[in-house]
Amino acid sequence: MSATDFSPDQPVRCREFGIGAVGAGFIMADVQLDAYARAGFPVRAITSRTRATAESVAKRWDIPTVYDTVEDLVADPTVQILDVAFPPHLQPDVIRAALRHDHIRGVLAQKPLALNLADATRLVDEVEAAGKVMSVNQNMRYDQSIRVLKQLIDRGELGEIVTATVDMRAVPHWQPFLRDYDRLTIANMSVHHLDALRYLFGEPEDVYTAVRNDPRTTFDHVDGIVASTLRFPGGVLAVSLEDVWGGPVQEGVEGDVAIRWRVEGTRGLATGTLGWPDYPDGSPSTLRYSSESTDGWVQPTWSTQWFPDAFAGVMEQLQHALATGEPPALTARDNLKTMALVEAAYRSIDERRAVSPAEFL
Repeated sequence: MSATDFSPDQPVRCREFGIGAVGAGFIMADVQLDAYARAGFPVRAITSRTRATAESVAKRWDIPTVYDTVEDLVADPTVQILDVAFPPHLQPDVIRAALRHDHIRGVLAQKPLALNLADATRLVDEVEAAGKVMSVNQNMRYDQSIRVLKQLIDRGELGEIVTATVDMRAVPHWQPFLRDYDRLTIANMSVHHLDALRYLFGEPEDVYTAVRNDPRTTFDHVDGIVASTLRFPGGVLAVSLEDVWGGPVQEGVEGDVAIRWRVEGTRGLATGTLGWPDYPDGSPSTLRYSSESTDGWVQPTWSTQWFPDAFAGVMEQLQHALATGEPPALTARDNLKTMALVEAAYRSIDERRAVSPAEFL
């Protein structure tokens, strides 16, 4: 297998559905709309809590229409996909506003879909009853290194998987609204890694999670620094570490900021990095692997990045689903299993035991 025999980015198969953007913060303004412009996706309208912000973003990305309210945007017949980038306590009502309009066929929601699994499940039920197609933006599945890793695993290049780790040493910028929540790192950062592990290895049997507070995060929180151990059918043992402290690097100490992953199998080994901590300076994710079928290390390369290019893959899979009538790759119903895993991690903290996501499903 050559270093070029992979598909690190999702090819664009459809770009015909008009998008209405709800929200004009960082993830929409600097990441998603950038990805859509590169992919040629038509963004028809935008709204935000502040019109001036929406107008500025619309001018930057040549979006033709700015609306004052969500209700005005969802009534626009040129909007066929509602793309929501609002806090999770506001997101369900934004999505419900679209369910009354026949011209809106699909919804792309952010994670977490709601503040808890019960609310998320009710919302998914309502969306399905309305005949809409909803995806949740689990964009790490479209990171180039994770996509290629999945291809290696599916082809048997690594053999039977034995262990896997995700090792995050990076300091996130917590959104201000998170100060009002009782959940921090697991629901808003670990969720990337937990979902990616589900994508790679299937449904975990259980998770054991331990936490401590982050010394630099000044507001009250329980899950600052997080370590989760997951067991999967077949014996795969995985560890996900979210060190959002990352050492005292912001105080002038030399740091080692990175997100690294490693997967070991009976026939081979793959290691890699995720490029997000360097955004927006630009750093593609990396992967290298060695197996019984290679002569030493093989290192595929690509020029695209997790931020913003993976977000084009997320929107593309929803566009393709609407065009073909097939289920999207990222179904909201499947995402409830990721939310159940998040719930299991929090119960594990409270009860100091390994918890199965099946307790919530």
